[in-house]
This record gives sequence, C-alpha cells and structure tokens, in this order.
Amino acid sequence: MKKCSKRIILGSGSPRRRELLAGLDVEFTVDTGNTFEESVPEGSVPEDVALLMALGKSHGFHRPLEADELLITADTVVVVDNRVLGKPHSREEAVAMLHELSGKPHKVISGLVFRTAEKERSVTDVTTVYVNPLDDDEINYYIDTYKPFDKAGGYGIQEWLGYASMGHIEGSFYNVMGFPVHRVWELLQEFA
Repeated sequence: MKKCSKRIILGSGSPRRRELLAGLDVEFTVDTGNTFEESVPEGSVPEDVALLMALGKSHGFHRPLEADELLITADTVVVVDNRVLGKPHSREEAVAMLHELSGKPHKVISGLVFRTAEKERSVTDVTTVYVNPLDDDEINYYIDTYKPFDKAGGYGIQEWLGYASMGHIEGSFYNVMGFPVHRVWELLQEFA
C-alpha cells in the first residue's frame, strides 16, 4: 500500500465525508475556507453539476496550496427525471423531493477533485438507486425524525429511509452517502 506523501486537506464540512475518508486510514485535516458560491450555471447538463460544484469548491479554496498539500473537494447531487435535486431548504421541499423519488429510480452523482499546486484530477461516480413507493406517513416520519436537510435529494441511504425503502442499488453505496471512497482511494494512489 502506497502512502500519500502530501498533507491531505479535505475541503468539506460534511461529517459523512470526514467519516468515510477516515475509514481509508489516511491522515487529513479539514479546512472549509472557501470563496465559492454554489449556484448551477444556466443550461448545465444535470450529469455535470456535481463536478462543476466540486471544481468550484476546489478553485474557490481560500488560499494558494503549498507544494506539499493535496486538496480534496467533492459534491453530490441527485438526478431524477433529468432534474437536479440538491439539499432541501425546508420541510416542504424535503417532502416534495421524496414524493418525486417515490417508486422510481434516480441517479446519485458525485464529483471529486484532487488538486495540488502542480496537478489536478477530477472524476465522477454514478450510482442508480431504486426507491420503493413511499406513502405520506413514511415520508413524514422520516423527515420529522431524521431532518435530512443537509443531504442531496432529502435523504440519507444510511438512515431509516434507506433501510426501509431502498433495497436495490447499482453502483457504490458510499457514493450515495456522498463520497465514493473507492474512487478516492484510486486517486490517493495516483498522488502517492
């Protein structure tokens, strides 16, 4: 196993991304200082949005990188019916998102950017999630109990709703959590 020679900086405040990166047994610090304001450019292809946001976060990092640093940024979106669902801003928006996902498949797309002072690499990962039909009681219970307002698509697959209603996925489970660690590991080996 090659160990990365760079000081790794995770440019994300997501507790799930911190937990998943720590699961790879690498040392890192978290620095969320950033000037990037997340907004989807008009006319963007839904499948490109996560990578556009991850690139914006990388290039919006609040200071130049030092020669021995590696910055990792990421973003995750849910795409259903060719429409991007980000994080819900209200209970009503979360309810609407879960109604939209109910009974049909959707894609979870994560964009990853690895950047040093000299080099940059970016990748995307896609997972298809099949959601059983959800009734109002299930949706209300989930939102009121788990308050998924910091999660793309208004849900966390690692929580009750994932256990109860998302039995079939094609692709990486960890990608649905917001950080495709198998791709992270591949890039860490490349930057080692």
